[in-house]
Formats: sequence, structure tokens, C-alpha cells
Amino acid sequence: MLTIYPPTQLEARDKPNDAGSGIYLSWSLCKIDSLIDGYIVLRITLPDTVYEKIGSTGRDVSHFEDDGTEDSKKYKYIVAAIKNGKLFYSEPSNVVQSYPQVFHVGRLNVLICLLIFALLLAYFVAQAKAGKKLFIRKIPGLDAVEEAVGRATEMGKPILYVPGLGDIDWTATIASMNILGEVAKKIALYDTPLIVPNCWSVVYTVGKEVVKEAFISQGRPDKFNEDYVRYLTEAQFGFAAAVNGIMLREKPATNFFIGKFWAESLIMAETGAQTGAFQIAGTDSVLQLPFFVTACDYTLIGEELYAASAYLSHEPLLLGSLKAQDYGKLIVLIILFGFTILSFLGLNLLLLLRVQ
Repeated sequence: MLTIYPPTQLEARDKPNDAGSGIYLSWSLCKIDSLIDGYIVLRITLPDTVYEKIGSTGRDVSHFEDDGTEDSKKYKYIVAAIKNGKLFYSEPSNVVQSYPQVFHVGRLNVLICLLIFALLLAYFVAQAKAGKKLFIRKIPGLDAVEEAVGRATEMGKPILYVPGLGDIDWTATIASMNILGEVAKKIALYDTPLIVPNCWSVVYTVGKEVVKEAFISQGRPDKFNEDYVRYLTEAQFGFAAAVNGIMLREKPATNFFIGKFWAESLIMAETGAQTGAFQIAGTDSVLQLPFFVTACDYTLIGEELYAASAYLSHEPLLLGSLKAQDYGKLIVLIILFGFTILSFLGLNLLLLLRVQ
């Protein structure tokens, strides 16, 4: 007759790195684990005297997570092997309680990265405020902003700034608003007409305030025109058609396409190229970059869009943040390269640390 042995060495402990209400169970498999049907887990809440089933596992499984506990209560567990409907019980576990952990030790690497970035940020912001010139790679598209505004001023024609079709919660749209503010400051000095069409009401409101603030900061609040910032439509191709109409009727000397774009990007950029406008584009939409590169004079690619506000304004906080990000990326690349070399050489870093 086949003898079924129950699981042994049942241990219950608080589930690590959680917000509470979790108990982790582990046990040793019964001696003929391959022949049983599985395991069931039973729990008792002290001072009660009756166990209740809370879950089950298949064979060859020696752990279970109970996520239905209350942190203020004490529990004991039993695990039973089941074979043909019969249960073979283990010894009761130790008494255990669940409680939340203040810190997730598995995310210690995130904390270290944040501390390193905070130190880099503080250092570079202090350097920028002290007047030290921080090196930033040249971005031709941003260097051409002065030329673009000056060209429109000399020709007596307006500047068209399209902040994309993303809503205000899109990262590219936020970056576009920052660039719009810097462009508007130059426009305020040159007294050049500006056209900022929008397809979202919130972006329209934010854009108007950004342009108005730019004029105020340059001491030219009287030169701000409410018609500079316009609301068109939320329809994608309706918006593209309206922008194309503006380009064909008002013949802007310079077009900025900065933000989030989709299939309408080539339609607008090609129309601007046909009208002879000087065009600067920028987006983080990978699929639209080829169209802008083809039809525009300059294109901001990917992270150049996010670095633009620091590049144009030279604000110490923005410059310090940009440099801290660059050095943070460099540190990550060095770490990845180091582990790649170790892997290539067949070395196990954890094994080396244990030997030491």
C-alpha cells in the first residue's frame, strides 16, 4: 500500500518588501511529491480554533503567498498534501503577523541612483550660478532660431509656430511651450507678428499665457496681440488643413513645427516648403522625423527637443539639470559596459564577491 508523507518544515513569515497584508509560506515537499495531486493551504486566525482553506497549489510547489491577512492579527498555517481526495497534514507553522515595510530593499539601486543624480544636480546648478560656463553640445536647429526670427523681421512677414497636436500632458507639448516662450521673447524684441495655432483648448490657454509672459519679461506688454495665439479645431486633418490655409494666405517667413505630430507632419511641412518659408521642426515622434528632415531646414531630434529650453534660456537650474542628466547617462553607460566586459570574459561578479 502506498504511504503518503505530509509536507514538512513549514515556515511562515511576513512577506518582504510589501505594504502589509501579506504572509509568505514555504515548506519541504513530501517524499513522493510526484505521485500526489497537489497541496492545499489552511489558515487559522488566533485565538480561533478552526482552520479554513485559503488556497491550493500543484505538485512540485513549495511556497505560497497569502495576500489576504490583516496586519493587526496573528495567524498559523497548515499545508496538506492531497491524494485521491484524502489530506495529509503538516505540523502547524509558527505564529506570524504581517506588517508593512518602510523601505523596499529590492529598490536600493533606485535610491542610490537618485542620490547620485541629486548630488550631480546640486553641483552643476551651483557651478552655473557661479557663472562657470558649462559645455553643451551645439544644436544647429536652436542656433538657427535667431536667424529665423531675424529673417521674418527683415521680410516684414509673420512667424508661424505650431506646438503639435498633443495635449498639454504630453512631454513634447510641455517642451514645445518652453521653446515657444524663448522664441516669443525674441519676437517681442524684434516686434515681429506671431501666429500660434492650437488644436486643444488647454494648450491654447497655456500658449497664450506663455507668449504674454514672454512679452512682459522683455518690457513689451503693449506689443502683445490676443490674435497671436489662435484656437482652430481638435480634428487632426481639419487642423492640418487650417494651418496649411494660414501658410498659403499669410505667407509666414518662418515656420516652427515643435511638439507631437502624426501623419499630418509631412502635409504641413511640405506646404511650408512650397511657400518658401524657413522651417525648424522638432519632435520625439520617431516615425515623423524622416518627413521633417526631408522638408525642413533644421530638425530637433528626440532629446534635443527637451534640452532646447536650457539651451536657449541659459537658466542655471535648467543647465544644471541638463548636465546632471548627461553625466547620469554616462555613469549608466560605464556600468553597462563594465558588466558587458565581465559577461564577455565569463566572469560572475557575484561569485567574485563571495570569494572575497
